[in-house]
Amino acid sequence: MNPVKTAGTLAAIGVAALALASFDSRFAGLLAQDRSFDSRVAQDRHESPAGFAPITPLVEAAIARHELPGAVVLVGRGDAVLYHAAFGQRAVQPSPEPMTEDTIFDVASLTKVVATTTSVMQLVELGHIRLNDRVAQFIPELAKDDKTGITIRHLLTHTSGLAPDLPLEVEFSGAGEAIRRANDLAVTAPPGEKFVYSDINFFLLGDIVRRISGERLDTYVKRHVFDPLGMTESMFLPPAALRARIAPTERCRPMSWPCASTSDVPFLRGVVHDPTARRMDGVAGHAGLFSTAADLSRFCRMLLNGGRLDRAQILSPATVGRMTSPSTPAGMKDVRGLGWDIDSTYSSNRGDLFPAGTTFGHTGFTGTSLWLDPATKSYVIFLSNRVHPDGKGDVTALRGKVATVAAAAIGSQTGGPERASQRSTAHPPTLTGIDVLESEGFARLRGKRVGLLTNQTGRSRGGVSTIDLLAAAKDVTLVALFSPEHGIRGQLDENVSSSRDEKTGLPIHSLYGDTRRPTGAMLAGLDAIVVDLQDVGVRFYTYVTSMAYVMEEAAKRRIAIVVLDRPNPIGGLDVDGPGLDADAIGFTGYLPMPIRHGLTIGELARLFNGEKTIGADLTVVGMKNWQRGDWFDQTGLPWTNPSPNMRNMVAASLYPGIGAIEGTNMSVGRGTDTPFEHIGAPWIDAVALAAALNARELPGIRFYPVTFTPAAGSKLGGQACHGVFMIVTDRDRLRPVRVGLEIATALSWLHGQQFKLEDAAALFGPKAMLAKIRGGVDPAAIEASWREAEDRWRTTRAKYLLY
Repeated sequence: MNPVKTAGTLAAIGVAALALASFDSRFAGLLAQDRSFDSRVAQDRHESPAGFAPITPLVEAAIARHELPGAVVLVGRGDAVLYHAAFGQRAVQPSPEPMTEDTIFDVASLTKVVATTTSVMQLVELGHIRLNDRVAQFIPELAKDDKTGITIRHLLTHTSGLAPDLPLEVEFSGAGEAIRRANDLAVTAPPGEKFVYSDINFFLLGDIVRRISGERLDTYVKRHVFDPLGMTESMFLPPAALRARIAPTERCRPMSWPCASTSDVPFLRGVVHDPTARRMDGVAGHAGLFSTAADLSRFCRMLLNGGRLDRAQILSPATVGRMTSPSTPAGMKDVRGLGWDIDSTYSSNRGDLFPAGTTFGHTGFTGTSLWLDPATKSYVIFLSNRVHPDGKGDVTALRGKVATVAAAAIGSQTGGPERASQRSTAHPPTLTGIDVLESEGFARLRGKRVGLLTNQTGRSRGGVSTIDLLAAAKDVTLVALFSPEHGIRGQLDENVSSSRDEKTGLPIHSLYGDTRRPTGAMLAGLDAIVVDLQDVGVRFYTYVTSMAYVMEEAAKRRIAIVVLDRPNPIGGLDVDGPGLDADAIGFTGYLPMPIRHGLTIGELARLFNGEKTIGADLTVVGMKNWQRGDWFDQTGLPWTNPSPNMRNMVAASLYPGIGAIEGTNMSVGRGTDTPFEHIGAPWIDAVALAAALNARELPGIRFYPVTFTPAAGSKLGGQACHGVFMIVTDRDRLRPVRVGLEIATALSWLHGQQFKLEDAAALFGPKAMLAKIRGGVDPAAIEASWREAEDRWRTTRAKYLLY
């Protein structure tokens, strides 16, 4: 036994114990926040710019039409309040009461995003929940056949297939009974296939928070969100002392629905209006929260500031970005984030001027809404009790009109140099090469017999496949299809046979079967080959090698190559990682370039053609509106899995490092719901590994011990693999290749020769570097040794940049 290693392992376990202590510690020590903002609200409302003036007649006219008794509107940008005003009456029955800016509202479904989504995403950050975890893992009662496939992600995006709500006419009592009744309902669609807005989704999420944290949702969110943010007037079950400031809703008996119209039944005031939430004792994940405009303003500021307000870090910037980016399946008409609405049938409160797709918000049944614009760091809060006194009010149109006026006024305030800088982050949606080619009427291919190298990622911005577009293009004859690794549909993790496309009847020549290169017979009669593939920005992703081999064979036969460019999903700025030994050059490494090459697939084609002197007649159809610093989820393009296990931006951001060490004797999560987000093997000491990695304090990432079992047929399939799950906390600071290096170093140190490090040479890099890892050289020094080669690569690639 190695006493040094044993002592180090014990120390690592101690560190892990600290790291895995109750997640309460993450938020411990946060002080009461500066309330100067609230005084600033009162101060600034008298100085509102003229652009907000149209809000007053809009709201007052709606009040006159009895669409609502009154409202509070607050518009902010950054840390400044631009507009804050109260209108009409807080109550009209049994006696009139004026609306005030500090009125407390039943915010209804804003509960879903303010309380529940935030709580769930904190637990995701802490490794207690994964988005692809099955709900039945936490609520075993839901392990019925039609519900076993429902995941946390499905609940957050309303794609679970669960019904919109429990039958409202049936009275019951208690949260446990609500879950039992939800389990008895049939699903409306298989998980992931259909958007159905559902309160059930969120009261299940609220219960998951309770089961994991040991605290009911109201207690959890108060301690971990509201108290740290200084949201002192946001709560479930408000006390009687606040009743006078709470906007009443309808006359309702405690458990009944619809509400009563008789005067002997009191108005709900401080009691949640939603009948299901009332029957769940007033605390539920979908409804039950009460709040003020000033408190919600602090919440919006936190989101727009990357999850931080003053000294309170509620969420990481990566988490905020993830939950406010499209998370519903590509092609689904209703676009939702995690919890948040982005562009759906429920988005009328966005108005006409806030951009669709890059802004986000939510509404509440009682007449409330939020809408936020990250580009201008602005937000609009609209709070009303439109259901008072009789449930007949309607603010659907008004919320949208107020948001439109606010967006216009904010725009007039941001027209100077600051606005110019914002355009770099809020540029128009990206158009890929196929979109540009289509806009040109396919003129570059007119009169040609064309082959197409593509897969499921070859799609226009509108979702039409490149195969269909070229097949229908006037004066273009699509003759043959070519498929890379994983096949034309991107679903196979094995050698792929050639076949025939069912829709077009065209032959599909596989370049990942009997041959990696197109043969003369495959190329016969072609004038041009079009390439439309989504790369992932990493040296060992084989699609770019398939493209290079096609270029080589086409050049021999004087066949033109047309590459339709697509974004590098992890950005085109960073260059990172070692090169390759000469004997490792091949299908998983066409050139000895750094692992993270920082080029688009079109730029790579130009570089291959020049540096390898291929001599291809090459045309690259460039993108429009793409910037080198863009991550894929900033392009406005729908995500289509480039390969079966590349399922989201988290996996893509980790892949340069995790994919680099995949050739060793451990699993990187293939055959699980979260490939490339965790690694493990039966022989790994998970607690010691997590502790050792967290002790390195790598930027943008945390590690948690896990055990997972890959599916049969996958590497280490059916075996319990112990390892670490990785939470990306800041992808802009993350150095993924360094992460892979640190994991390899830690495993070599903890497990010695049991870890087959040398098997990483084909993907990771030179054998001399692997020897340094074995020799215990500090990973920082190894990373520094890459710099000279990285600089040479930057000089080489500069000649071929298009953007």
